[in-house]
Amino acid sequence: MSGAHLWAIPPFLLALTVHEFAHGLIAEKFGDPTARMMGRITLNPLPHIDPIGTIILPAFLIIVRSPFIFGWAKPVPVNPFNLRDPKRDMIWISLAGPVANLIFAFVCGLVLRVSLLFSSSGPLVVMLAWAVIIGLVLAAFNLIPIPPLDGSGILKGLLPDRMQEGYAKYERFGFIILLGLFTIGQPIIALFVFPFVGIFSWLFTGKTMFYVLGLIGL
Repeated sequence: MSGAHLWAIPPFLLALTVHEFAHGLIAEKFGDPTARMMGRITLNPLPHIDPIGTIILPAFLIIVRSPFIFGWAKPVPVNPFNLRDPKRDMIWISLAGPVANLIFAFVCGLVLRVSLLFSSSGPLVVMLAWAVIIGLVLAAFNLIPIPPLDGSGILKGLLPDRMQEGYAKYERFGFIILLGLFTIGQPIIALFVFPFVGIFSWLFTGKTMFYVLGLIGL
């Protein structure tokens, strides 16, 4: 494992924490205090850590020097019965995570732009480059409409009532579909994630995705 990859750990933990924090905060705004009561509306990463999604999978990706680090935290609990308009509110709650990751990547991208005026190397530059890439990958991947990803919650809320029940029947197959995408469907993921990361990387940093990956050492 290279030193550059070790610098991926802090931004990865922060990106996941910001993602779950946003879910809980927006749920509370719409009337559900469940996340607050369970101590999940916090920027402390510890309450959000999932052993597999936050530790094992990311560690494996870092060890194999994957250009993209992906994982997940423990989902923030949401009780739809506490929401004022469950169907509408769940759209915004689901959208909050990817939007938070976009904002995270945007802020880190601005700081990276300033940092590059002084140096194109060093731990800060590497960490900021990782933060941009990780934030964008998490935002893009979570927008895919497959349960339990956030895109599924957004799509479900947008579907007419008569179609929601049919869609809900396929939710239990979500992890199987995701496993298939990770094993044999990676080109399908790349078709969506890579252009998304490339466009927003350029918008947020003024540099191409390949330049930002070069800062990381990939």
